Amino acid sequence: QVQLVESGGGLAQPGGSLRLSCAASGFTFSSYAMSWARQAPGKGLEWVSGIYNDGSGTYYADSVKGRFTISRDNAKNTLYLQMNSLKPEDTALYYCAKDSSSRAASLDDVDYWGKGTLVTVSS
Repeated sequence: QVQLVESGGGLAQPGGSLRLSCAASGFTFSSYAMSWARQAPGKGLEWVSGIYNDGSGTYYADSVKGRFTISRDNAKNTLYLQMNSLKPEDTALYYCAKDSSSRAASLDDVDYWGKGTLVTVSS
């Protein structure tokens, strides 16, 4: 059974940092691309970042480029999102997502989702 469990969310000040983690189980983690997505209050789902199965390709939404870094540790079956220079508009529920292919940078072929971790950026 595929499980994706996010952690690391919380309250951060503008300009601050947080690191999200997603612990994956129930599938061969190293075989699939992964993504982070978010949903801000009252808004739709937004793709944030994606990474190929082997980490050779990383992609970002323009809204987070230069501030966020996606990475993965295939030995630990864990996906990460390092978020720096946080802004109030980064406030959202952040989801980890498993793609059905090894190389993807969108939400088009996501087949499993985590339950999300809440990030609030406020002074």
